[in-house]
Amino acid sequence: LMKSLSTTAEAIHASTTMAIDSKAKQMKADGVDVVGFGAGEPDFRTPDNINMAAVAAICEGKTKYTPASGIIPLKKAVCARLKADCGVDYDFSQIVVASGAKHVVYVALAVLLDPGDEVIVPAPYWVSYTEMIKMVGGVPVEVLAGEGQGFKVTPDQLEGAITEKTKCVMLNNPCNPTGALYTGKELKALADVCVKHDIYIISDEIYYKLVYDGLDFVSVASLGEDIKAHTILINGVSKSYAMTGWRVGFAAADKHIAKVMSNFLSHSTGAPSTISQWASVEALNGPQEGIEAMRRAFEERRNYMYQRMNTIPGVSCIRPEGAFYVMMNIEKLLGRTIGGMVINSADDFAMAFLDKGLVAVVPCTGFGIDNFVRWSYATSMQNIKEGLDRL
Repeated sequence: LMKSLSTTAEAIHASTTMAIDSKAKQMKADGVDVVGFGAGEPDFRTPDNINMAAVAAICEGKTKYTPASGIIPLKKAVCARLKADCGVDYDFSQIVVASGAKHVVYVALAVLLDPGDEVIVPAPYWVSYTEMIKMVGGVPVEVLAGEGQGFKVTPDQLEGAITEKTKCVMLNNPCNPTGALYTGKELKALADVCVKHDIYIISDEIYYKLVYDGLDFVSVASLGEDIKAHTILINGVSKSYAMTGWRVGFAAADKHIAKVMSNFLSHSTGAPSTISQWASVEALNGPQEGIEAMRRAFEERRNYMYQRMNTIPGVSCIRPEGAFYVMMNIEKLLGRTIGGMVINSADDFAMAFLDKGLVAVVPCTGFGIDNFVRWSYATSMQNIKEGLDRL
């Protein structure tokens, strides 16, 4: 018998979003007509100006190692974009580039947490947050913000979850899986609690460009110097520019935090692909009109999905204000038998819907909430209509 593996690593669960997704892909490969709503990525192609910048980088020999935390032109482009879009001022020395926003969140947690430190995670949350916290020896403390409160955590809930071991809070705005968008006032109230207790905020703002109903996005880092000093702002190019596979995300943080994150990267992954970095410079500095066309398409799909879903008996949803997900409430279906399967949970429903309805959605048990499934509207209107017909 060989020695056991790391108990920390053994305790990591595979991503629930991937489980249904891989089964759906297998069915598709077998020729079954499955409609998928699992994907957390835009269905649009990366804009051509960005693609051409990558080709140019290859042809010009920009294919060597870069500094571990990214090239300076990219860091400067990030600063300019954050200033223009979010009204926050950072120096390029405060920017850390890594292999996707997910990776940046992981590195941020790795540099903040000592073993046993607690991180407050408002639920529903993106599936990877709790696992990443555990991977670096931290303890996730889940605080449920249910549908009745618009899936948004309150300052009182936050205050109530703080202990002497609390090191930071995970904030995702707009939120995956709920599409909830915090107002400036709501953010300020949460941030004030954090500053009062000297708690860091990891603010994942990857969906910041995808906001609807003419609402304004507010970055928590823009709400005051004290708040900004406590914030590690996370963003990237994947959702805004349809660049999920390019793997470029970034953090903006206090200079010392940025330095420690850079050191961590220098001994773990090093920098993301040099070619992807140059493509990202073009994404951030180049024309931004493509984003708005994409955002409008998402808004139209959201409107259709929201209206239609609420006319279907047994299910309902509230209207998301950002990102590209709808949380479908299936409480009324619990205990019912659908297609010969008894529905006792969101997992049961998702399995039945895939087997009998040939539609793939994501059960939200892995997101810290029961009785909901997540639909992504990052897919064609034709697919959305077909999926709701099957529902």
